[in-house]
Amino acid sequence: MFKHSARMILPAAVLLAIASGCSGSGDSGPKKTVISFFGAMEKNDQAALTYLLDLPELMRNIDEDYAIQTDSPRVFTSPQQILDDLTGDGLTRRTWFSLQRIISKTEMTGETTALVEVTFVDKEKSTGYLTRFGLHEVNGKWKIYSFRTVR
Repeated sequence: MFKHSARMILPAAVLLAIASGCSGSGDSGPKKTVISFFGAMEKNDQAALTYLLDLPELMRNIDEDYAIQTDSPRVFTSPQQILDDLTGDGLTRRTWFSLQRIISKTEMTGETTALVEVTFVDKEKSTGYLTRFGLHEVNGKWKIYSFRTVR
């Protein structure tokens, strides 16, 4: 009797897991986009980053440098410069991956805009850098358009 019940429960559990994993907002929401972004950075996957970032919007940021520990903002003149900065030996990739990254709450600021809090922790200096990644929907996909440092 137990073997029969186990055979019935296991397929039902697998189907439930598949169904919940395929739900629309769960697999493409703002927080999931940020998690995918860090995964693409880790793999140096510029093609994936192009899919996850709104590069024209990021290029408009000339007031603040998102690498966190720089003295003056860098100005990027091409999308490729941003991709190079976020992969390989880029300053932002080196800086962000030298720190502990904590992805926390998501705040919906509109129907198609959101902020995702990411804290970068420098354990040696006992310092945390709170950022809010700005995301918006572009053609039904969430894209990061800002890496604003809060404090």
